[in-house]
Amino acid sequence: MQQNIDFPKISQHKSTDRLFFCNFAGKLFVIRTLYCYEAGRESLLWHECHIAALSDITSITHFLISILVMSKKRIAFIVNPISGTCNKDVIPTLIGKHIDATIYDTALMFTEYAGHASEIASRCAAEGYDIVVAVGGDGTVNEVARALAETPTALGIVPCGSGNGLARHLMLPMNFGGALDIINMGEIHSLDYGIINSHPFFCTCGMGFDAFISKKFAEAGKRGPLTYIENVLKEGLSYKPETYELTLDNNEAEPYKAFLISVANASQYGNDAYIAPQASMSDGLLDVVIIQPFDILEAPQVGIDLLNKTLNKSSKIKCYQAKNIVIKRRESGTIHFDGDPIEESAELHISLRSKGIRMVVNPLADKKRRKPNIVQNAFSMLFNEMNAVREEVSNPSKHVKAINNFIQNKLS
Repeated sequence: MQQNIDFPKISQHKSTDRLFFCNFAGKLFVIRTLYCYEAGRESLLWHECHIAALSDITSITHFLISILVMSKKRIAFIVNPISGTCNKDVIPTLIGKHIDATIYDTALMFTEYAGHASEIASRCAAEGYDIVVAVGGDGTVNEVARALAETPTALGIVPCGSGNGLARHLMLPMNFGGALDIINMGEIHSLDYGIINSHPFFCTCGMGFDAFISKKFAEAGKRGPLTYIENVLKEGLSYKPETYELTLDNNEAEPYKAFLISVANASQYGNDAYIAPQASMSDGLLDVVIIQPFDILEAPQVGIDLLNKTLNKSSKIKCYQAKNIVIKRRESGTIHFDGDPIEESAELHISLRSKGIRMVVNPLADKKRRKPNIVQNAFSMLFNEMNAVREEVSNPSKHVKAINNFIQNKLS
């Protein structure tokens, strides 16, 4: 017995599946009921009922196979064939090896042009895929993720780009096999993401020097960390800081002269460069990091703090947290979102979308690795103390004034 019904799109609904067994007139019967509810509500949209008699081994086998097939989840793999330097030819073989075919049905698709990953991911979400996996770098991940935001379909990542910032924050393995094993485990969390002037970002966005370097990196003929470092060293010392006006969560606007401003949903740019070591994708807040102007002697300290997860301890850094941010600059210019540069207006509006995207996470991740160890903290303290001493030596009048004030306070 079965109702004839037109099923609505499953991507907008949630369903439950129940089995009941009973013995009637010496025969074993199974009753399978399916219920579909509108997402976020308890109103029943449709239901379906199947009754089958399990009279012999053949009917039992057919029943079990039908249950298995109907309950399997679907994963789509979207591969960017030109991202990073990894060989994508092995992907189909590795999917067959690491993804359990008794649990998942898989589909493999390749992108052909910029924006194609978003188009494919949107179609997969509409068709009710459980997971859509971005196989590529940060740009591919952003394309897929923005298509899946605010849908029930989860984002998975197989990192093979030059930075892999979001994948590294999530502590996913950097090899194909390990990343596929995590997807096969299927642990999914609802996480935050941000929007800057209508552009979704899932890792970081920013302006100033990091946006300038993102633009140079995009224009370079080759990718990889060496190209990034080359641009940083070549352009860093000649870059002129800008003045910005920041408003955090409707507080009063304040001016800042900054080498760069980064707004972080996750902790790092990529390549383990931690711009916001304390950032969390589940705390409902964005981390605002302002790097103030620094000289050639202070540059090594900033660089080491960036790699040591201690940037927030630097005397050259100001850190804040907010849900809504407005940044005004003197004129329009380059910003970046997840490393992709774009020209935007002088006024920038940044906001958080709490728990707005579902992602496959690493259940084996050791979150302690996101924090600096004793040696890294010691280096940070040493550099800050050396910088304080250097500032005092370079400004003796300020030092003498401080001593005079100290003596006067003691005598009064």
